[in-house]
Amino acid sequence: MDKENIDRLSNLIKEELNSKTKIQKPDFSLEAGRKLLTGYLKTKFGQILEYDNEATQPVFVEVRYDFLQKFSNRLISNPKKKIMIGITGESASGKSTICRSISDVITHFGMPVTILTTDNYFNDISELILKYGSFDALRDNGYDIDSPQSFQLDILKEDLEKISMGENIYSPEYLINGTGVSIPKAKFVPSNKVVVVEGMASMYDDIKDIFDIKVYVETDINIRRDRFLKRAYTERNQALDEAKKHWEYILGAGEKYVQPSRNEADIILNGDTNLAYFCQILEYIHAITNNFEC
Repeated sequence: MDKENIDRLSNLIKEELNSKTKIQKPDFSLEAGRKLLTGYLKTKFGQILEYDNEATQPVFVEVRYDFLQKFSNRLISNPKKKIMIGITGESASGKSTICRSISDVITHFGMPVTILTTDNYFNDISELILKYGSFDALRDNGYDIDSPQSFQLDILKEDLEKISMGENIYSPEYLINGTGVSIPKAKFVPSNKVVVVEGMASMYDDIKDIFDIKVYVETDINIRRDRFLKRAYTERNQALDEAKKHWEYILGAGEKYVQPSRNEADIILNGDTNLAYFCQILEYIHAITNNFEC
């Protein structure tokens, strides 16, 4: 059935690209042109949602009722601002994978995209790890790793505001080697037309207000558990017993800090969707937003 969905959507893309009925490309420098575009996009996005709703494994779990109107108003009122997309969800929900898929499709079509992870904004806890002996011991002694207080939110907010207005920045880099070291201004982050920011901290406090599109990725807890444990002992060299203990921690932290973001989201995505089908939807969105009569 996945192949059937992909084939059907592939045919829709071909029909869109080969259609002889196209609208005149609007003059985006004029408000009237931007209004025409947003009206067109609202109609087309509605068609995407109708199509996806018939799929055996839909990508879209839920779309906020006023999302399209709010996003359209922003495009009309402030066209120079970069399109800021924030992606959050509980650990191992599929945030990074979906983020990479978005980046791959956008890059494939020659559109510059910026990807930034909020995990690089963790506080430097190297001295605490030295004091307690290990990351796991620090957690066991009550350090709340995933709380908003464990992130450099002031720097994150400042960086995102700069990027949204076209300014390149240098973000911190948090080392995932167990040392807890955060290196200030270590990673160059360009400000491109589309900026995708993934990580739980993307929706903390007033960080979420910077985004034009707020996405929450939702996945079955058993799938998440399997992904998390596999990643812990294959990528992070964590002992299985410690990985299971940390899984219990993040369940509580996710319920406390991440799940409330679901109520703020514009779009809720299925984190276990077929990625080929998800990429086809992105390609269809590209087709309808770039297929005008010149």
